[in-house]
Amino acid sequence: MSIDEPSLARLMAASQRGDRAAYRALLTDSGKWLTRYFARRIAPHHVDDLVQETLVSMHRKLATWDSSRAFLPWLAAIARYRWIDMLRRQRDEAELGDNDAAVGAEDEAVHARLSIDHLLALLPPGQAQAITLVKIEGASIAEASQISGQSESLVKVNIHRGLKKLAELIESE
Repeated sequence: MSIDEPSLARLMAASQRGDRAAYRALLTDSGKWLTRYFARRIAPHHVDDLVQETLVSMHRKLATWDSSRAFLPWLAAIARYRWIDMLRRQRDEAELGDNDAAVGAEDEAVHARLSIDHLLALLPPGQAQAITLVKIEGASIAEASQISGQSESLVKVNIHRGLKKLAELIESE
């Protein structure tokens, strides 16, 4: 089975109904997706640990996934929180002097460049809210419009302008 949104969503729905084979396939496919997700964001020697932590969190939150929403944004949000937790632990260890300087400097650079919360805070609130709702939480344009009070057209414009601004911010850092 390929690792795409519809396939993962079907596996997740079957897993929620107690299908053990679907759950094993979900863990395998989600693990592959998470490995690719983290490989672009963190040092290679941290990828496996972070994938495992994320899969454990996914298991704990299995019942919270709503089948009317997209699966991958839900999984990506869990992954992002595990990643942030890892960066915080490493920062705390570095402050205590338990981490070697090279690893600490590498992780600080990754944290500074890729912290989505930090970057979203630099955007105007309307743009940040539209991006968070649609791109991170998986809401539709119509849902984001209702939640934010922005028109559907404004949500689309704010996403476009916000993503453009984020790209500029990342390139400048």
